[in-house]
Amino acid sequence: MTDHPSLLETERAMRAHVESLGLDFEAGLAVSSIYRAANAVRSYAWNELLRPYDITWTGFVVLWVVWIFDGMETRHAAEAAAISKATLTGVAKTLESRGWIERVGRTDDRRLVELHLTPEGKRLMEEIYPKFNAIETKVVGQLSAGRTREMTQSLRQIVTTIEETGLG
Repeated sequence: MTDHPSLLETERAMRAHVESLGLDFEAGLAVSSIYRAANAVRSYAWNELLRPYDITWTGFVVLWVVWIFDGMETRHAAEAAAISKATLTGVAKTLESRGWIERVGRTDDRRLVELHLTPEGKRLMEEIYPKFNAIETKVVGQLSAGRTREMTQSLRQIVTTIEETGLG
């Protein structure tokens, strides 16, 4: 076995370890596949696009969230980026030091801070997001439009289930 087991090797190892436990193996495979797919896309996007810009995946997600919502309170930005507030603080400082983001205190409540893209941050996102979308197109390129829509609906249902049941 190599240092990086293939998808099939991982599934075989998983089956060998959990099959005798009487668990829902198909559910385990599904969630494991979601995890592996997300990590594969993240790694590919970082290597192909983000690394030359010296942007981490988390930094890109924060920029994207702040960009699409045209600014966002820090606690909501952390939640939307699926990171802790402490992690957001470090990421925001890095993005701010590069001139891409600014922290702005709220006038109605001085305890609250919003993140906004600077003009340079907006230019960066307008340059980088079409390239990111090309990666998105490439990674689903082997799927038909119907299968892509079906996958999207299934993944959205998983997210909705977690959100509606309070698991998230």
